[in-house]
Amino acid sequence: MSSEQTGGLSFRQSVDHMVDHAINIMDLDLGVARAMKSCASVLQVNFPVEIRGEIQVFSGWRATHSAHRLPSKGGIRYSLGVDQPEVEALAALMTYKCAIVDVPFGGSKGGLHIDPSQYTRDEMQKITRRFARELAKKGFLSPSTNVPAPDMGTGQREMAWIADTYKHLHPEDINHIACVTGKPVEHGGIRGRTEATGRGVQFALREFFRHKEEVKEAGLKGDLGGKKIIIQGLGNVGYHAAKFLSEEDDSKVIAIIEWDGAIINKDGIHVEEAYLHKCDHGGVKGFAGADYVEDGIKVLEMACDILIPAAMEGVINEGNAKKIKATMIAEAANGPVTFEADRLLKQRGVVILPDAYLNAGGVIVSYFEWIRNLTHIRFGRLERRFDEARGQHIVTALEEMNNGKVPDWIQKELVRGADELDLVRSGLDDSMRLALQAIIATKVNNPDIDDYRTAAYVIALGKLSRSYIDVGVY
Repeated sequence: MSSEQTGGLSFRQSVDHMVDHAINIMDLDLGVARAMKSCASVLQVNFPVEIRGEIQVFSGWRATHSAHRLPSKGGIRYSLGVDQPEVEALAALMTYKCAIVDVPFGGSKGGLHIDPSQYTRDEMQKITRRFARELAKKGFLSPSTNVPAPDMGTGQREMAWIADTYKHLHPEDINHIACVTGKPVEHGGIRGRTEATGRGVQFALREFFRHKEEVKEAGLKGDLGGKKIIIQGLGNVGYHAAKFLSEEDDSKVIAIIEWDGAIINKDGIHVEEAYLHKCDHGGVKGFAGADYVEDGIKVLEMACDILIPAAMEGVINEGNAKKIKATMIAEAANGPVTFEADRLLKQRGVVILPDAYLNAGGVIVSYFEWIRNLTHIRFGRLERRFDEARGQHIVTALEEMNNGKVPDWIQKELVRGADELDLVRSGLDDSMRLALQAIIATKVNNPDIDDYRTAAYVIALGKLSRSYIDVGVY
C-alpha cells in the first residue's frame, strides 16, 4: 500500500495535521513548531547488486526527523510501498513516540523498495549488506548517531547482517553491536524484543481498563476478560497482541483480517492455530477453526469491543470510517487511521488509543537492547543470585518465626531472582503504564483536549519544545 491514500491526505499529511492540532492547542511559538515538524535530513541511495547474473538497481531511503537526542532511532522496512514521504512520516512519528514514552532517542526511519518474497535468502543477504554499507558510508548507521531496527519485511536476520557489515567497516568501534536493535539473542539481541510491540499493546490495554472513568466514558465496562476483539494483520505485532490478550487476559478474538481475506468465529479464534495455518499456507484461507470471508477489508466494519489494526497505514479512512462499529480502536500499526477518518470517528464517539503511544513497545525494548549492548552485560547477571539468596533468607526467617514450613508456591516466588526477560517485561510494563497515565491526566486536566491522540502529541511536543528552546536546536 502506498503512503498516498486515495481521495484523501497522504500519510505524511495526516501526521502533520494531527501535530498541527496539538500545536494550536498549546499555542507554541510558530518558529519552534516549524523546527519540530521539519525532517532534519533524508538520504536516498540507489545501488547495484548482481542477482542471478543480472545487475539490478535498488532504491532505499533513511530519514532523520530529529537529532535533539542521539542516537536517532527507527526501523527499516522492505516493501514495494516504500517511498520518501512514507519514510519521512514514519521518522516524525518515531520522534513523537520516543518522547511520549520517555525513551531518549531522536526519530528516524528507513526503507528499501523491494519485494523480499522474490529473492532467496542469500540474495537478500547480498542486498541487505550492500544497503547497510551505503547507510554507514553516509553516516546513517552508527551506535551513537543512527540505530535501525526491524520493521515490515525485515527481522532478526536482516539486523544481524547489518550489524556484521558495520562491524567489518568499523572494527575499532567497541560498541559496534549496538548499531542496530532487534538482533537475534545469540548476536547481541535481548530477550523479549521479538514480541515487544504486541506485548506493549497488551500492557497498554490493561492499563486503560484500570481507569474506570475512562472505560465508562468509552462505552465499555469491566476488564479485558470477554472483550470481543478484531485483529487486522496477523504479522509479528498482530499475532503477539492477539495471542497475549486471548491467552492471558481471556479476551475473545472473534475475527482476524489478512491479505487474502478474513476468518470469523464469534466464539473465539484459537490464535496460535490460526497463525500456524498462515505460516504453512501463506494466508488465513482454509483455516478450519473459523468461517472464511473473501472480502476481508469489510470485516473492519463488524461490531466488536476493540478493533486492533496491526498492519499498514490508512486502512481506516474517509471511505469506511462511518461504517466502523467498534467501540474502541487500538492502533497497533503506524498510521492505520487517516486524519479525515480520525475526525469522523471522534464525532461518532469512537475512542482511539493512538499509534504514537500504543505501538511504542518495540522502541522501548530496543532502548533496553541498546543499553545492554553499550554496557556489555546482560540484565540480571550481577544481582540475580543475590536476590535469590536474600529471598531464601526471608523464607527461612518466616519459617523460624512461625514454626512451620512456608508453602512451596510462596517459597518459589520469594526465592526466584529476576532474569533478563522478567526485567525487560517489567520495564516495558512500567513504561506503557506511566505513559498512558500521563496521557489520561493531560486529557482530563485540559478542557481543550478531548481525545487521547491530541493528549499524546501535546505531551510529545511539550518535551520536544523544551529541548529545542533550552538547548537551542533550531
